[in-house]
Amino acid sequence: MITEFVVTAGEQPKRLDVFLVNRERDMSRSALQRLIELGRIRLNDQIVRASQKIKPGDKITMDVPKPEPLQLRGEPIPLEVLFEDEQVLVLNKPAGIVVHPAPGNWTGTLVNALLHYFQTSGGTMSAVGGKERPGLVHRLDKDTSGVMVIAKTDQAHRHLSSQFKQHTITRVYEALVWAIPKKGHGLIELAIGRDAKERKKFSSRTARPKDAVTGYTVSRRFGKAAAHLLLYPQTGRTHQLRVHLASLGHPILGDPTYGGRKVCCVNGLEVPRVMLHARTLGFRHPSTGELQQYDRLSPPDMDFLMRQMEARLDNTPARILTAVKTLD
Repeated sequence: MITEFVVTAGEQPKRLDVFLVNRERDMSRSALQRLIELGRIRLNDQIVRASQKIKPGDKITMDVPKPEPLQLRGEPIPLEVLFEDEQVLVLNKPAGIVVHPAPGNWTGTLVNALLHYFQTSGGTMSAVGGKERPGLVHRLDKDTSGVMVIAKTDQAHRHLSSQFKQHTITRVYEALVWAIPKKGHGLIELAIGRDAKERKKFSSRTARPKDAVTGYTVSRRFGKAAAHLLLYPQTGRTHQLRVHLASLGHPILGDPTYGGRKVCCVNGLEVPRVMLHARTLGFRHPSTGELQQYDRLSPPDMDFLMRQMEARLDNTPARILTAVKTLD
């Protein structure tokens, strides 16, 4: 629903989000900030920041999507649990599952799976994230697999969130990328934010850049076609690894958003998804303060693609046949 109004005379200059939260009593400030960031709230027909000051005579246009009913139900989706106690649950998220409900994905999410898991086990999840994101301290993209930690209590949620905010979490990812980086290791320092023109993407072309740093090491090479990288994010921006690798000219295989259609096929082999996996997660336990680390090496689809690429390099039919039998 689109509404327009003009700031009345006598209104004191203040931030756009502060002005709106006092006017729109049914919406939280964070929700309004998200709408501003998405360009759904405009000032004088221009996309602006939430911190933009309003003044009398300004025209504000709001395009607020109609809310969809949210009745989250547990669903019997299998979970690979790596560790669980009274405070946290650590799991290995498979590729292809959305972490939390959102428009277009109200069912079949990790949250639905967690609700069913705790309903049957008698456990609980932290309520800090709200009813849409209970227990979620961080997230992985739909196509990204790997280790995640879930907070079972509010205390654990706050403790883990602080660790993520202070960048004291240990994280290692692995990815298959297009072509071979010139350097065997390096550090990518590129501030990113929501793209100024394509609002579903993130890039350095943004009105709100945030520092982002990623270390990388090339661990395997597949001729000149592709490479296997270990990634060490020092910050946790949305799409950070995908944007950073694309900025090097080596987008992640299977990622058409940042690499185009060419990266969805390598040496005649179809790439089924974004080849990104969160292999290591380390944090201090919210209660004991003990350093805990969990690892899961590359999933079967990533392993299979690497075996296929190696077989193509050898050009040996027997190697290809062996790889196929192994997958079966």
